[in-house]
Amino acid sequence: MKLHMKTNNIIANKSFAFAVRVVEAVKYMNTLHVEKNLVNQFLRSGTSIGANVAEMTDAQSTADFISKWSIALKEARETEYWILLLCATNNLTKTQWDSLQKDCIELIKLLTSILKTSRMK
Repeated sequence: MKLHMKTNNIIANKSFAFAVRVVEAVKYMNTLHVEKNLVNQFLRSGTSIGANVAEMTDAQSTADFISKWSIALKEARETEYWILLLCATNNLTKTQWDSLQKDCIELIKLLTSILKTSRMK
């Protein structure tokens, strides 16, 4: 059964879809017996992006709102690192890397833009 976020929030939808892709990639890497610490770090950071975006909807103040976005951006940058490392160590194919990297960079750009706009207000 395929589930998806039911929201009009583009970043929430994209970060959720990315988290699903990360979980699927982790399932695949587990069948290859990839180093568990690498896989777990990738899983943690890759799914944390969307979790922080979801938490943002209940931010208690502007500072809290900006903090949640900042954490999501940090997690996205960390995920980008793990994607690169997993590819460099031959645990992701070039095709997998290209696709995950493209989506991760898109999230980084969206989060960066949102943060810049939020800080100007």
